[in-house]
Amino acid sequence: MLFRLQLALFLSLLFKFVSGEDVSFTFNGFRSANLSLDGIAQITSNGLLMLTNDTIQETGHAFYPNPITFKNSRYNPVFSFSTTFVFAIFTQFSNLGGHGFTFFIAPTPSLPGADSNSYLGLFNETNNGNTSNCIVAVEFDTITSNGFGDIDNNHVGIDINGLESEVAKTAGYYDDKTGRLINLTLTSAERMQVWVDYNGLNKQLNVTLAPVNVRKPRTPLLSLPRDLSPILNDVSYIGFSSSTGTLLAPRHFLLGWSFKLNGQAQDLNLNDLPRLPRIGAKQVSRFLTIGLPVILVTSVSVIVASVIYIIRRKRKFAEELEDWELDYGPHRFKYKDLYAATKGFRDKELLGSGGFGRVYRGVLQKSRVEIAVKRVSHESRQGMREFVAEIITIGRLRHRNLVTLLGYCRRKGELLLVYDFMPNGSLNKYIYDQPKVTLNWSQRFRVIKGVASGLFYLHEEWEQTVIHRDVKASNVLLDGELNARLGDFGLARLYDHGTDPQTTHIVGTLGYMAPEHTRSGKATKRTDVFSFGAFVLEVACGRRPIEPTKPQEEIILVDWVFSFWARGQVLEARDRILGINYVAEEVELVLKLGLICSQSDPGCRPSMGQVTQYLKGDAPLPDMSGIDIGRSLSGLEDFTESYPSYSYVAESVLSGGR
Repeated sequence: MLFRLQLALFLSLLFKFVSGEDVSFTFNGFRSANLSLDGIAQITSNGLLMLTNDTIQETGHAFYPNPITFKNSRYNPVFSFSTTFVFAIFTQFSNLGGHGFTFFIAPTPSLPGADSNSYLGLFNETNNGNTSNCIVAVEFDTITSNGFGDIDNNHVGIDINGLESEVAKTAGYYDDKTGRLINLTLTSAERMQVWVDYNGLNKQLNVTLAPVNVRKPRTPLLSLPRDLSPILNDVSYIGFSSSTGTLLAPRHFLLGWSFKLNGQAQDLNLNDLPRLPRIGAKQVSRFLTIGLPVILVTSVSVIVASVIYIIRRKRKFAEELEDWELDYGPHRFKYKDLYAATKGFRDKELLGSGGFGRVYRGVLQKSRVEIAVKRVSHESRQGMREFVAEIITIGRLRHRNLVTLLGYCRRKGELLLVYDFMPNGSLNKYIYDQPKVTLNWSQRFRVIKGVASGLFYLHEEWEQTVIHRDVKASNVLLDGELNARLGDFGLARLYDHGTDPQTTHIVGTLGYMAPEHTRSGKATKRTDVFSFGAFVLEVACGRRPIEPTKPQEEIILVDWVFSFWARGQVLEARDRILGINYVAEEVELVLKLGLICSQSDPGCRPSMGQVTQYLKGDAPLPDMSGIDIGRSLSGLEDFTESYPSYSYVAESVLSGGR
């Protein structure tokens, strides 16, 4: 027994070692999902993935666009994987289904020649059953096709290279208490959830089905003990396919989808899934027909109560609106909409707080768009018009590595800034203080390159130069696929290309501010580069730029890294949590780049255009023999005495001299 346990542990560790980089994603709705669609597949305005519509003899496909390595050719077993999704099927006539849909794994990101009739948009008469297809699929079929040996017109099956299922059962789920199979009707237009799990060690594929209000049953509906290694290619694509027949054209909707290689797929947030379309005409409320006489009798009381309610509500949601704001109508949110979206700014919706305000998660009721709302207090009206004008201008920025600023709202001594919501929060929670979930080196390197690309866009590629003035890990947010998005433009400064910025107020966070900025107050592209250098070092080292509790020689991160470089041991400054899973050349490049960006002389720092070239490998790093870090935070003692919080703004952010 002990030998078996040791052998199982060894095999598990070996399997994980050869499994390569894990792939995972979660889409609670598909509004912002990056999918490859073809045929009649489309994403609806409220975030539903509709594979097919009411058009007959058509196919619809939706692919996750990135290839996935399902096995390593040296060791050959298919890795474990897990996926879950929620679907609903609408039919034109009750209890009459058309052709169904499949979840599949295929060798290419397209299915050329797929038949629009009985082959579910997956195969055709010529290639159905060919071993060269290298396709594994789970079908949800709502019609009986005798040519494929279908068991009925309401079944789930596992298909290998063709539509004659290896195993199939009538749609349903096993009750955990009684063990009894409870039947489900796939064409009921009700939401149902599917779990597809493959165990790479046991070589078994399980499929489980249940209504969305039922937890995942312990007993799967289908189990296929089959090694998928001879079937699947090393690299494959995943997605959904569907087709409509010649008579009936059901609509196949996907509401959410989660996938993970080498682990359990993340649970979908069922409350955040988009709504399905309504079936049939809207029913007339019985209250209007039965209660109308009562309403007429008590109308005076109702009117009085309504007037009182309206007055109180207006007071509650009163907000400032001046003539000059009429030009910014599309960018101005109503306070009551933000209040409703954040559920009254409840603490439960609080994402974080800092020196510049508190940030709440919200969902706009009409569009169901997720947002983040920052509440910033202001005491003075001076410069407000200019500040809002800059907010609107910044709201026009569009880049894959920038958080989109959607607009603003003013009310009773505070300003509310509205951003796109980033589901994975800020970067700093993944690299500091022994986080529960950390980022591997590949993910960190991608984050660094993403922030560099975003800053290059701000400095050089947009119609004006934008100085961010607060680049740091806590202002870098991660989207659903852990892509970096630089956010929080509350301190940003704009000016025309080729002109000299005139700001003279010191703003930013201690540890990220360039020495010349703390002396003159002038923020330039080179001060942003300095902040980027501090950011690069904190991501690579897993440390904040200043840590007063450290020994004297370790308090300032850039000086600490410089001491390792001076001894020819710069790799020793890396974050120890990375272990041995890192690319030494990339880590060394990043650490040296952080030092180059942190030089005391701003003229010696590279531009963000040069930084992006270094990170892409398009240009070598400059000679570092004469690098001068000096005291990277001159006047540190004075600042720490005056500003013990280590994060400050000298004078109001909203003043006219921003």
